[in-house]
Amino acid sequence: MGSRLRAARERHGATLTGVSCATGISPSTLSRIETGRRKPTLEVVLQLSKEYGVSLDELAGTAPTPAAEPRAAAPLSFGDDKAVLPLTRYVGGLHAHKHVLPAVESPPARPGQVSHDGYEWLCVLYGRLWLALGDQDLVLSAGDIAEFDTRNPHGVANAGPGGPVEYLILFGPQGERLRPRTLPTPGHRAR
Repeated sequence: MGSRLRAARERHGATLTGVSCATGISPSTLSRIETGRRKPTLEVVLQLSKEYGVSLDELAGTAPTPAAEPRAAAPLSFGDDKAVLPLTRYVGGLHAHKHVLPAVESPPARPGQVSHDGYEWLCVLYGRLWLALGDQDLVLSAGDIAEFDTRNPHGVANAGPGGPVEYLILFGPQGERLRPRTLPTPGHRAR
């Protein structure tokens, strides 16, 4: 880790003295950490990560290489030919995925439905998406959005011939919900 800390400091254009002034860690301690003669505590690594503007993964040497980034990786594929590209890499909280349903030759059967804990937002980017939500059937086009509690039975399918369907999903596994924020219109007070 010492060599990665030294490289991060040098990329940041900082001296040991400058980092010491900014963090309160003595220059001799910083030097011993960088040369491997001392192991840094988590508190020290957190301070240096913040000071240098780099992630803990990068300092620990566990940051994925560009080829391993999810956006560069092949999409996940399912038996129904749906491709799913994860857009978030962390555990917990809201998750984002891009889904692509292939073109179909004829109108499909009503989508099968599932239910599970969580809350979902769906935005169609391209094509026409059939959203079966309980006993409701909605056909969404590019620019249309839907939000729903995933404890309600739901399923999707390509709405018919004409090409593939691309859509984004934001999913809160514990029922997390988005908080819409908009700028107030002139003459109205923000709440």
